[in-house]
Amino acid sequence: METEAPPATWAEIGTVGELVALLGEPSARARDKGRTALLDVDRDWLAASPFCVLATSSADGRCDASPKGDPAGSLVHVIDQRTIAIAERPGNKRADGYRNILENPHVGLNFLIPGRGDTLRVNGRARLVGDAPFFDEMVVKGHRPVLAVVVEIEEIFFHCAKAFLRSGLWKPETWDPEAVVPRRAVIAAAIEPNEMTAEQLDDYYRPENYERGLYA
Repeated sequence: METEAPPATWAEIGTVGELVALLGEPSARARDKGRTALLDVDRDWLAASPFCVLATSSADGRCDASPKGDPAGSLVHVIDQRTIAIAERPGNKRADGYRNILENPHVGLNFLIPGRGDTLRVNGRARLVGDAPFFDEMVVKGHRPVLAVVVEIEEIFFHCAKAFLRSGLWKPETWDPEAVVPRRAVIAAAIEPNEMTAEQLDDYYRPENYERGLYA
């Protein structure tokens, strides 16, 4: 069993000055690249992105980072140059991020394109919308969104590829998803409250079965 070093031995960073002394100042290009409205290249990126992560925080600081996915072209609806909407589809109903938005509208989004190391980041203020005419343009497989997160953009910029290059995330030759961590059904049976047997869980998470409930 690993033993964690006692906090007394950690060189904790406690001020902005200490942080800057360690990391240095950003270049002017990095510091000033943020924008407040969509460009054509941003719209193209959003149209090509099938996946993003939505980061939220409650009023008392409880954080959540929730993945969102849809076919490229259906994940994001651009309302205008400063406003986008993200569709919500049927899920587990925890709605942790949405509960946070009701308390604290500030959100961060990171949009990915498979195979690309750079990402598009959006920070802004969000609200939840239960229905709107633009939902008709976000229909997937005959189903309208359950709701939409409408984000008023405060800052948008492209982020570099270093994290993806370091991780080798898009290199298929490094993929071995069940080499160390067991399959989803085994994890659910071991640590999550449920009344299903391991065999039932395997059947539930079988891709062809699980996919039936993605939009219905």
